Amino acid sequence: MAYLILGLILWTVAHLFKRVAPELRERVGNAGKGLVALGVLVGLVLMVIGYRQAAFIHVWAPPAWTVHLNNLMMLGAVFLYGMSATKGRLRGAMRHPQLTAVKVWAVAHLLVNGDLASLILFGGLLGWAVLEVAIINMAEDWDRPAPGEAKRDIVLVIITIVLFFAMTFVHNWLGVWPFPG
Repeated sequence: MAYLILGLILWTVAHLFKRVAPELRERVGNAGKGLVALGVLVGLVLMVIGYRQAAFIHVWAPPAWTVHLNNLMMLGAVFLYGMSATKGRLRGAMRHPQLTAVKVWAVAHLLVNGDLASLILFGGLLGWAVLEVAIINMAEDWDRPAPGEAKRDIVLVIITIVLFFAMTFVHNWLGVWPFPG
């Protein structure tokens, strides 16, 4: 669990660095971007290794129906994440679509995983996303971008479906079939 926790800390510190220490971030210049990227990458690798190595410690037993809710929420999370890059009508519908997607993703995974490592990983990333939104909202005003063309939202829906099934394939490849049988 040490790698998992260390990864979460590194991920959080790297992401919050610009917001918590803006003067220091400015002083390190472009090298700071590389340091942040390295911190995020190493944090992610540590989380994956730590999660995969963690002993299964049962905390609670999720009901079987939560798998269906998880899959629906994951489809929504992929869509929300994609909203950050859309140039369609949905552009600007939400201030933090990527962080909202992380929150939906984390809650969805908390619904179907009742072990301690999952609670630490998904709960930790949920806490990070909530904290990140709060800090950004306190620090910056937001100008809602003008909506674009509706046809780009259709492209977003298609990309969402393709990515959702690609993620299903990756889960299956890792030995986790996300659909009940």
